[in-house]
Amino acid sequence: MKIPPIEKISGTQLGLILFTFVVSTINLTVPGEMVMYAKHDAWLSVLPAALLGLLTVWVMTTLSRRYPGLTIVEYGSKILGKWFGTLLGLNFIYYWYVSISTITFQHTAFISTLLLPNSPSIVGCTTLLVLCAMTATAGIEVIGRCNQFLTPLLIVAILPIFMLTIKDANPAFLQPVLGDGLKPVLKGAYMPASAYMNQLYILGWLLPYLNHQKEDRKASLFALAGITGTVFFIVMLSIMVLGPLTGKLTYSFLSVIQYVGVEGSFERLEAIAVSIWVMGYFVKVSIALFILCLTVGQVFGIQNHRDLMVPVILLTVVGSIWIFKNGSELLDYLVFTFPLLALLNQTFIPILLLVIDTVRRRFTPSRT
Repeated sequence: MKIPPIEKISGTQLGLILFTFVVSTINLTVPGEMVMYAKHDAWLSVLPAALLGLLTVWVMTTLSRRYPGLTIVEYGSKILGKWFGTLLGLNFIYYWYVSISTITFQHTAFISTLLLPNSPSIVGCTTLLVLCAMTATAGIEVIGRCNQFLTPLLIVAILPIFMLTIKDANPAFLQPVLGDGLKPVLKGAYMPASAYMNQLYILGWLLPYLNHQKEDRKASLFALAGITGTVFFIVMLSIMVLGPLTGKLTYSFLSVIQYVGVEGSFERLEAIAVSIWVMGYFVKVSIALFILCLTVGQVFGIQNHRDLMVPVILLTVVGSIWIFKNGSELLDYLVFTFPLLALLNQTFIPILLLVIDTVRRRFTPSRT
């Protein structure tokens, strides 16, 4: 029988982790990507996108309740068998490695573009990864407590921006509502749904550490509501301030932040955007490193996954430097490749596991 993990996080900490994990990467880039497809109706695309997040929460919590105390890698082996379960684990190792390398490259490119254009990329990625590795090595409980302190700071930082943006917002840019029908809205929902809202599938690794298992859905749904509301307002305000330009800008919400301000009092507010970005990425990469090392340990039978942190960091530094040649390749990957890859790993595989397990339980009632 599996020994339950000693580290525990509360329902509040779980919800805040989910919120920060998704919002940290969705806030600056996704508004422009959504407007590319849905135009002025992109703010409506947030609502159908949230439905996939709702489905992800239900699937992951259902699987966790059927296999309490196990991660998706562990109960994947029970559902699929040893060999296919191992292949599933290797797939997740590859996916998380590529994801962390991409996230680190994205962070380095953003900082280089905005603040440090002459700094070597290896400096930015190594600094972030070493700091996140120290946190991930300390464990999920430390990450949860750290994020519990940082998330209110993120909210406090972004609320004044919302307030300052209102004075420059033009509601006319949102009209006509559904002027081109429902099809563009659904197209605009594809990006946040397939690549971000279903990132709540990290529940497959975090739920075994939840101290009160009955709080799994409550905490996850509160996080989803917070994510949906935040993205809704960010996309809406971006459109009302920038209008048609929103879809042509890589960091559209950053442009909104640079545009707004109180002359003589609050200017150059992009420093706030950088703070939000860095704090969010710190939490996201820490969680991703924890999950990657945990997955590698469970696939190869290594008891202490913390021993894997140093080699994982070294490989990730290499991956973050070589994965893309420039920002254009990153943008192409995020728009065309990543949504499909994410949809496969974050939505299709969990649903497939649930379907197979349900069918097997129906034909073998005594199976536990």
